[in-house]
Amino acid sequence: MAHIIVVGNEKGGAGKSTVSMHVATALARLGHKVSTLDLDLRQRSLGRYFENRRNFMAHEQLDLPSPRHHDLPEIDASKLKPGENIYDHRLSAAVAELESDSDFILIDCPGSHTRLSQVAHSLADTLITPLNDSFIDFDLLARIDSKGEKILGPSVYSEMVWNARQLRAQAGLKPIDWVVVRNRVGTQRMVNKEKMQRAIEMLSKRIGFRVASGFSERVIFRELFPRGLTLLDLKDIGVKQLNISNIAARQELRDMMRELNLPGVEIDF
Repeated sequence: MAHIIVVGNEKGGAGKSTVSMHVATALARLGHKVSTLDLDLRQRSLGRYFENRRNFMAHEQLDLPSPRHHDLPEIDASKLKPGENIYDHRLSAAVAELESDSDFILIDCPGSHTRLSQVAHSLADTLITPLNDSFIDFDLLARIDSKGEKILGPSVYSEMVWNARQLRAQAGLKPIDWVVVRNRVGTQRMVNKEKMQRAIEMLSKRIGFRVASGFSERVIFRELFPRGLTLLDLKDIGVKQLNISNIAARQELRDMMRELNLPGVEIDF
């Protein structure tokens, strides 16, 4: 059975697609069979990324380790029973088709609350939630007092994850391993950064998630997208010497993959 990774956060701009691209491609480079699905049917950032990757490899005559990206299958609405949702069937059909021939299925969710996203969260063995280092983004997980020191209660996204956990428990499935990935954390020591760290640590104990380090804000991620590349591909395309920023970004990817602690994955890059 494939291990299902869901990358979700109901706020746009948190770095979901960047994390999805790098996690999926890193797993493929480590020798795992990886399938990906993009549930943002309008923007399709992950889907566009893999289109760019295929086009770049064809143009440069390269064969880089890559996941297999799939579109959701079409479902004949006339065959649905009363009350059944077509999106539930499209996602379940995709997962059923892929899981027998995949080690990992990575599902990238849209930055909004949708039926597809709800269903995907209930399928997650590992849930990765990228979170910008900002109390604006933190508000999606929990309400906090004006001093940024006391958790007042869970917010909308945490409640959706709780519902997904309940559905899995009712189905007799193992609990979701929820990992909040801190993105765009400043390198300098700042009061806001320290408050965020304390707040996330408090919340992780209260609602049950692990915390992992993510990516700093770097130009390289925006530059790689049009070619469908990741940091791990640079040497394969002829970049002989990485600059300091690229080396640091590669180390961030290595640290994040280790902290995700995915089953059967040994980090050797």
